[in-house]
Amino acid sequence: MRAKTVLPAVAMTAVSMVLTLAVVVMWLGTAVPWPVALVVGLGIDGGWLATLAYERRLAAQGDHNRAVTAVGWSFGVLAAGVLIAHALTAEESAGAWLAVAWLPIAAKALWLVHAMWERTALTPVALDAIRGIQQEARDEAAVARARLRAEAATEETRLTAVTEAGARVARVQAKTAQALAGAWSTLETARAGEETGRALTSVTARVTPGVTPRWELPVWGPSEPLAARSLEGAPALTDEALDVIVDEIRTSETPALSYREMAARFRAAGHSASEVRLRAAWKRVAA
Repeated sequence: MRAKTVLPAVAMTAVSMVLTLAVVVMWLGTAVPWPVALVVGLGIDGGWLATLAYERRLAAQGDHNRAVTAVGWSFGVLAAGVLIAHALTAEESAGAWLAVAWLPIAAKALWLVHAMWERTALTPVALDAIRGIQQEARDEAAVARARLRAEAATEETRLTAVTEAGARVARVQAKTAQALAGAWSTLETARAGEETGRALTSVTARVTPGVTPRWELPVWGPSEPLAARSLEGAPALTDEALDVIVDEIRTSETPALSYREMAARFRAAGHSASEVRLRAAWKRVAA
């Protein structure tokens, strides 16, 4: 992995040094003897190479010196300036020389990238540990997402089941209420019919000359069950006591209460008697 950053920097530096040396020799060779131009070119390249080597030594020790870095960048800028000046004064191929004038700056930038890579480089053991932590985090996130999806699906199924059960209960209650309403309507029709009422009266009560007791509909309404203890503790009413209570409730208003109203008030008062005994008492006091 280290070669991926250091090799491009070395190659760019070598090319920049060669170009700088060639440009200095060709450019200054016309004004001064070529050995002098060669010394100037080698001086620029040598200073650049020396500061670069010192920077690499400090980086290997984990240190950094801003003055050395500034000197290195100065040599890079100087080399780029020489190339730019030669490109501007060249009579031929000026564009080509100007196109390669950025190479010294690019070489310094590559060495900067390599230094940053070295400062952030990790050992294979650390990289394996990081990959393991990242994989563990991804696994936990995937498990959490799967758990949330499963809980959402379960809640949706539960709500659907509850809704369907409620709908079934509502349909059953509607059918039951419809059947009860039909039965009640049939009983009311039978009770209202003159011939039917007389026939029912003849089979539900003793036929007394001159007296035709009225046949009442059964009580249909909500009822509250009594506690077991109160049922067991309360003594059963005798027929005489039951007749007295029924007559008091029946005649408590004018006109006299119907059987259904009397039975409702009888239960609300806390009295206890079977439907058969209560109806028999009603018939006795109403006769």
